[in-house]
Amino acid sequence: MHTFFQDKRPHNGLTYEDYIKEARNKLESNSGNSTDELLAYTKLNLHRSGRIEKTYNVSDELCALVKNISKPQIWMVITEDWCGDSAQNLPYIVKIAACNPLINLRIIRRDDNLDIMDQYLTNGKSRSIPKLVAFDEDGNELFQWGPRPKEAQDFVDKAKEDGIPKNEFMEKLHLWYAKNKGQNIEKEFTELLSSLK
Repeated sequence: MHTFFQDKRPHNGLTYEDYIKEARNKLESNSGNSTDELLAYTKLNLHRSGRIEKTYNVSDELCALVKNISKPQIWMVITEDWCGDSAQNLPYIVKIAACNPLINLRIIRRDDNLDIMDQYLTNGKSRSIPKLVAFDEDGNELFQWGPRPKEAQDFVDKAKEDGIPKNEFMEKLHLWYAKNKGQNIEKEFTELLSSLK
């Protein structure tokens, strides 16, 4: 079992409601260790997340799969509120988890928990977020997901390979998210949960 699980760090993470509340408070008080640029991202991300929260409903098929989970699980999401990918994916994950009261979704901040983040690097090298790691009640890891749907990840990997400036490819990535409307995340979670014993 991971020591961070024994120490109950995932269990003591934030609920989604508290995470959003903290982000709003940070904007209102202009506080935290955030630069103006990061605060601007947080503000934009609250709009993105809010739009998804209002419009997305989990499909019957996926919700039924989630309801089939018969023992408690902890879904630990490593993220930060300034992260655009998080704003585009976390609201879906939260609604999917909400299909079953046995799932305890908790959010831990990446920059305060780099020792945990470094166990879940993307491509073995980057601290990309959001990263979801699901555990059973004994701390056994069940599955991982993140930092973004595979199609989006392939796009980002190729853009980096081709030397496209980050601000250019991120704009295209957010257009992809807007058109996709969570279809890929639904498909990937359906496959993930179908493969669980």
